[in-house]
Amino acid sequence: MSHISFSIGGILYLTLLLVVCIIKKVGKSKIENKVYLYLVVVALIGLIIDSTSFLMILTSVDVHNPFYILLSKLMLCYFEAWCFLFLLYMIAVLLRKQNQQKNYSKYKVILFGIIFPILIILNLVLPIEYNVSQNQIYPMGISVVICYLNAVVGIIIMICLLLKNKKYIKDKEFLPLWIVIALSMLTIIIQIICPGIILMTAVEALETFIMYFTIENPDMKLINELNIAKDQADKANQAKSEFLSSMSHEIRTPLNAIVGFSQALLEEDINEEAKEEVKDIVMASNSLLEIVNGILDISKIESGKIEIVNTEYKFKDIFDELVILSKGRLGDKPLEFKYSYDASIPNVLYGDYTRVKQVILNILTNAIKYTKEGYVDFKVSSIIKDDICRLIISVEDTGIGIKQENISKLFSKFERLDLDKNITIEGTGLGLAITKKLVELMNGKIVVQSVYGKGSKFTIAIDQKIIETQVEILEEKKEIKEEKTIDVTGKKILIVDDNKINLKVASRLLQKYNVITEEVESGFLCIDKINSGNKYDLILMDDMMPKMSGIETLKKLKEIESFNIPVIALTANAIAGMREKYINEGFTDYLAKPIDKNELNNIIYKYLNK
Repeated sequence: MSHISFSIGGILYLTLLLVVCIIKKVGKSKIENKVYLYLVVVALIGLIIDSTSFLMILTSVDVHNPFYILLSKLMLCYFEAWCFLFLLYMIAVLLRKQNQQKNYSKYKVILFGIIFPILIILNLVLPIEYNVSQNQIYPMGISVVICYLNAVVGIIIMICLLLKNKKYIKDKEFLPLWIVIALSMLTIIIQIICPGIILMTAVEALETFIMYFTIENPDMKLINELNIAKDQADKANQAKSEFLSSMSHEIRTPLNAIVGFSQALLEEDINEEAKEEVKDIVMASNSLLEIVNGILDISKIESGKIEIVNTEYKFKDIFDELVILSKGRLGDKPLEFKYSYDASIPNVLYGDYTRVKQVILNILTNAIKYTKEGYVDFKVSSIIKDDICRLIISVEDTGIGIKQENISKLFSKFERLDLDKNITIEGTGLGLAITKKLVELMNGKIVVQSVYGKGSKFTIAIDQKIIETQVEILEEKKEIKEEKTIDVTGKKILIVDDNKINLKVASRLLQKYNVITEEVESGFLCIDKINSGNKYDLILMDDMMPKMSGIETLKKLKEIESFNIPVIALTANAIAGMREKYINEGFTDYLAKPIDKNELNNIIYKYLNK
């Protein structure tokens, strides 16, 4: 009775499994899913045949009864069908892994169009015998032998297929297949040794259950497909980031020449009209550079590759830089630029000063861009609690303002409001989207208040750790002046770059310092210069050079025992985090292309003005 109870339970369970598979559309996606659906149906039919045969035995039906004989033959046909379907299932999985699904029809025709019909005919035609002893009845004879032989051959073929494709064996998807093969082998051995123990239908039903709860569960397959989609999206993001990084380098290289020579021309004795035109060239170049930087930043943020790098920094230095940069962007606009910061802000803070500076500069640039007259008021106050300083940064303007219904769109990518009125204003609409993302990455908040036609006020709150409580007071509206040009006459600088134009740009910008410059076009030539005994006070080195990069060249230089020259990474690889990367690689400092004359001034002052 236990046998019949199991069979009935199995029938109910497989019926339920079949309904679930149909509802969840298991058979309407990949090829192997359809084959699995057939496996469930065949396993269900097998249990029904097995239960019917057992009930007939319980009711003392004669084994020579034609209907019982037919059931026995159908049982063998069922066993052949299940084995062939499982083999086809494995083939379908392997073909998918190898992206060769087009060959599936060929294997299907061989198995079920040629071999399987022949075996079915043999099972139905060949005689079947029964062993009746000790209240046990089980079939035997040539039909049963052929069935067992087919099963053994099938298992050998399955093992050979898996071993032949062993590079996929580590995949978790193949573990259930090995389990099914092992159970099938064990069942055949037991059946041969103890033919009275009927295990085939029970084991095949169990194997069908195992497959559903491992590789064929619709929910598990959905999760697997989501993981695959995520991996593909990550790879696409990585490819996009690499492409954008490469494009940034390619765009910055010619921009370096345009900006560098333009800045040099501004220091020459040229007429005012020409000087104004050169200023326009510099302004247009800076606009293009902002667009490149914006696209790179938003790409890094979306791919999750951008990181907040916390270090100690002086807030006053950031404030001074922001005021200088903002004044430079005012141009000829009749704007009053107000600025002040709270005297209670500690001198030294701990946070990502690069990102803090970037978000404030984005807000200031936006205010200046959309304000034609009136003022831009830049204020920084603070709330100090324990060792945390909350910076409250506000930028208020008398610009065009924002409609209330558009404030929610303000931080969307590539979104530009009132485009018909602002068509002459340059920009991509990325600045504020980047700003909001960066503020959130630093666990801060940004709030916008605006009256359309009258102006806007942006307020940012960011917590920074206090490193030092000493303060330096900046008087309100204090004028900030750029560093004067330093005269370092006679100092020698070696410039290393594979691009001849970049060599000319750097040499031209260094002329005003009265230094002696030498140029080489590869890391190999740089090493030869040092090994030949040439002495230099500073080396400016590009990184992205063919055959030997700047990083590789620096490592070779540091192997020279007497080498102690400051080496500055001068590179167009200027995406976020590059400064930290190059310093970690051993460079003394970092200078991005296009070369900013103030940054160059700082480098010369820091390393040559001794």
